[in-house]
Amino acid sequence: MDKNLLWQPSESTKTGSKMYEFLHRIAEKYSLPDREYTTLHQWSVKNIGDFWSEIWDFCGIKSSKKSDTILDDIHKMLGAKWFEGARLNFAENLLARKDDHTALIFKGETSVHRELTYAELYEQVRRVAAAMKNRGVVKGDRIAAFMPNMPETIIGMLAASSIGAIWSSTSPDFGTQGVLDRFSQIKPKLIFAADGYYYKGKVFDSQQKLAHILQGLPSVEKTILVDYTGNADVKKVPNAILFDDFAALTEEPLLFEQLPFDHPLYIMYSSGTTGLPKSIVHSAGGTLIQHLKELILHNNIQSDQSVFYYTTCGWMMWNWFVSSLAIGATLVLYDGNPFYPGPDALLKMADELDIAFFGTSAKYIASLEQAGVKPRKISDFTKLKVIASTGSPLSKESFEYVYRDWKADIQLASIAGGTDIISCFVLGNPILPVYKEEIQCKGLGMNVDCFDAAGNSVVGGQGELVCKSPFPSMPIYFFNDKDGKKYQAAYFEEYPGIWHHGDFIEITEHGGIIMHGRSDATLNPQGVRIGTAEIYNVVENMDEIVDAVVVGKKVDGDEQVVLFVKLNEGVVLDEALVKKINKTIKTNCSPRHVPAVLKAVPDIPYTLNGKKVEIAVKKIIHGQEVKNKAALANPECLDFFVGILD
Repeated sequence: MDKNLLWQPSESTKTGSKMYEFLHRIAEKYSLPDREYTTLHQWSVKNIGDFWSEIWDFCGIKSSKKSDTILDDIHKMLGAKWFEGARLNFAENLLARKDDHTALIFKGETSVHRELTYAELYEQVRRVAAAMKNRGVVKGDRIAAFMPNMPETIIGMLAASSIGAIWSSTSPDFGTQGVLDRFSQIKPKLIFAADGYYYKGKVFDSQQKLAHILQGLPSVEKTILVDYTGNADVKKVPNAILFDDFAALTEEPLLFEQLPFDHPLYIMYSSGTTGLPKSIVHSAGGTLIQHLKELILHNNIQSDQSVFYYTTCGWMMWNWFVSSLAIGATLVLYDGNPFYPGPDALLKMADELDIAFFGTSAKYIASLEQAGVKPRKISDFTKLKVIASTGSPLSKESFEYVYRDWKADIQLASIAGGTDIISCFVLGNPILPVYKEEIQCKGLGMNVDCFDAAGNSVVGGQGELVCKSPFPSMPIYFFNDKDGKKYQAAYFEEYPGIWHHGDFIEITEHGGIIMHGRSDATLNPQGVRIGTAEIYNVVENMDEIVDAVVVGKKVDGDEQVVLFVKLNEGVVLDEALVKKINKTIKTNCSPRHVPAVLKAVPDIPYTLNGKKVEIAVKKIIHGQEVKNKAALANPECLDFFVGILD
């Protein structure tokens, strides 16, 4: 038996899954030679039109018209046209269920607990959509949100998309400049904002910050203020109206504008650590069909389940998770610190609410283990079927921790894709085994490969994540990029005509995928490329180390590995600890991975979306300026790195 094998789905798990049903349906209809997932995947990328047409039907997409032309040119990625002539509405698909089944459960750190049924959600969206129309909102207008992950955010998004307006959201912990860097590019007509939010038991008032933001957004005609913390005051915010007054009683019916497949739905933003964030525009049809494929087939989410993802409204996982409404599932929304009042807070919530799908970040799982939490002592989590992890590579230690200390019979779905595609390239699969450190499979319809610098496929080694065929959730354009040059430069310059994603990966003999970090942060000592995740997986599991960031420094035509560590309280980076760290890295990785320079720092920089920022540190140690510090959650920590190697 393979020592890296952690989980095998039972026969009943396999045969009861939607992936199994879809596989057998396609195998029979198209005479596939066997019933293996790899065969289905190969068919899906070789028969693009048939595959996405089958997904449309299998997932039950609601439309007034489905196009006969699925894709205009299967050989063209940039500018690919999908389902031309189709007419649908994103919100109509998410609001198809109108009964008394629970749609949303909202939990906050404090005693906040609210629930909305699908019927109540529909009614709220109807009122807000009517109010938007009365304020002159039409299709193509931008609607912004500066909101926590709460029901009003989803209501506002669905109301906007029912009209054909474009939704864009950030979370209230973003700084003023970070919000303006995003929203000033898209000139929103309305903005939804909460009066504040809760974090670690404290109330943070957002209204003063909001007033400053609005000074830089002259396009905003009205601010819809949500009274979340009980401190809402429309006098503090220009042109403000309370949400409840905005969503007043009306008899106006909810009409779903029937729009083209590629009508814009969301504007997402790149992290913006090297300049202004890119404003990435995603289509309603592409987002919907891709999300349903992933949620229904790869994650086996069903209408009688409760679904949770720990996310803010500034991360694409919010958009992804919200699409579960189209399945008729119950969404659990959480606002606050995941470790408040204790590290077991979300685990207790998962047990209490019988959550079947628990989504989080790799950092959260590693932090649970570091805090000594053993989830199996809290509950046996009988309803929990899938634990999903993303945001950064999930270490082999975290894989082991989940199966040892959380639940042995679970699909651990490490997933990767991102904001650029509002979905996943590689993700979980209920009919495949889980191997330590590996993402289970390439996504259906995603022609993923691993390339070396010359554009050759790499087997059994590390290389660049690429996608060789078009897929419907590619961005339709970047906002304010009329000639499309920024779009082309972002994804198609490295390998002409092929999507280059910027992740350093390895495809294993099982067909699984190991993530080795961002390729723009890849280390290159003595001409050998090393993924940063390999070093993080080792040092971040040492008891003395809380966090770390590793970068390469150019020296005499070569590159040195430079490691910065954030130490646990009371720990000192003395000679003995330096030797221990270096020996641990050498033993678990290789001599090339051992840092030439090892320094302790008080903090490690992260983006507002919780991603580690190697590039900013690399710039500083090379004496370069970090231009957009507003994209960071803790920009002040960059000062620690200035002159640190002098």
